[in-house]
Amino acid sequence: AMYIGSSIGNFSPREARTILRNLRSELRASDALLLGTDMVKDEATLVRAYDDKDGVTAEFNLNILHRLNRELGANFDLRSFRHLARYNENDRRIEMHLHALRDQDVTFTAADFSMHIRAGETIWTESSHKYQLQELPLMAARAGFTPLKHWVDQEWPFVEALWTVQP
Repeated sequence: AMYIGSSIGNFSPREARTILRNLRSELRASDALLLGTDMVKDEATLVRAYDDKDGVTAEFNLNILHRLNRELGANFDLRSFRHLARYNENDRRIEMHLHALRDQDVTFTAADFSMHIRAGETIWTESSHKYQLQELPLMAARAGFTPLKHWVDQEWPFVEALWTVQP
């Protein structure tokens, strides 16, 4: 199985363990998993990566509101939000938010729901947990795998780990 990229980082460590255990339950003794995880980096590097100067990540993040407008009949004013990337050092995760620049009353027509957002509030849209290399063997064992090999990209510390299924 392959779980490449770093999308496992979009889940809390507890949720990631559950996902990996569930994946393990679908595999046989001769199977293996190639897992990609992003590694801890300094705060400035991480924030720059998630708040890029070209605005690609900001556009991706604001697309959430655009889709809510289109798919649920919401009325978010996209110009009244700005993308915000924060690093939570305690939980070793980047948190992406949409920061409200003004008060808004938002209605979701398809859900028959309304809400008020105050200027300065944020909508937390995504988390991206970062890992340390030394914690991956324990992560593997807790999910029913045995670490076999790993490769670390030195330019942008990222790990591809090959784990085999524990008998």
